Amino acid sequence: MGEGGFWDDGDAAKEVIAKANDLKSWTVPYHDLKQRASDLQSILIDLEEEEDPAFFEECMHELSSVEEEIDDLEVRRMLSGNLDGKSCYISINAGAGGTEACDWVEMLARMYQRWAAKRKWKMSVIDTVEGEVAGIKSITLSIEGTFAYGYCKAEKGVHRLVRISPFDSSNRRHTSFASVDVSPQIEGDIQIEVRPEDVKVDTFRASGAGGQHVNTTDSAVRITHLPTKIVVSCQKERSQIQNRETAMKMLKGKLYEKEVLEREEELKKIGGVKMEIAWGSQIRNYVFQPYTMVKDTRTKYEETNVQKVMDGDLDPFVKAYLKVAG
Repeated sequence: MGEGGFWDDGDAAKEVIAKANDLKSWTVPYHDLKQRASDLQSILIDLEEEEDPAFFEECMHELSSVEEEIDDLEVRRMLSGNLDGKSCYISINAGAGGTEACDWVEMLARMYQRWAAKRKWKMSVIDTVEGEVAGIKSITLSIEGTFAYGYCKAEKGVHRLVRISPFDSSNRRHTSFASVDVSPQIEGDIQIEVRPEDVKVDTFRASGAGGQHVNTTDSAVRITHLPTKIVVSCQKERSQIQNRETAMKMLKGKLYEKEVLEREEELKKIGGVKMEIAWGSQIRNYVFQPYTMVKDTRTKYEETNVQKVMDGDLDPFVKAYLKVAG
């Protein structure tokens, strides 16, 4: 990077910078943690001679912080798949439960938005379909950040909610379902061929906020990939061309993911499968009444503070999943 002609080839320069940043994302925290651990070790040797409770508390806090960051690096080490380092799309769709299920989709979307904020990922809404009475029938979120796909893939599956419905005047308990799909965002350096004859493109008027432009222009785009039946849509942008570009990018991401996962499935058949991770399987239960608990059916990890989870505290669930699946 320090060579005089480094920027003569812009694309090659960007590729080198990306590789350098990837290496730094490992080496910088590693050397930082190593130094902090060494400093702590020196301090702890003499700690028994100190009679300063505040200083002891500070040392214990630093020790916990170092252990937590080492654990984060260990989890990242498990994210070694071809797709894990990429940004991603999260699509949430209402299942059985009617209006209650649509409300559940909106709650899950809020949960992921708060999780993204905690992890300092950039989040935006790509597409949304409002529920007939309340909530959201379906929503697609764009999550941009290092290892976003690697972490978010743990959320792929069916999420089940049990609670007393606010839409039921008799205050009865209801069970609702929502499916979560996660696909990687594919950059320009990966070539995925999509033949024009293999896609069906539909345009329609976007729903939701947007003023007069939304109500009068068929700017939203839906693309159906005929061979695989994969459907993607986008209404984020004001321009139909921009929405089409984003939808095509989403489609290519899903097709590339499908190809990679099929290849990995073949390897699993050769080497043995550690656990079943299939789309459509119920992966997590969220119980609001008569008791409160969120439990992952794959790892058995559970949390009794439901509100904490709904406010985006998903890392413990994801780490448990990666340790079992990895």
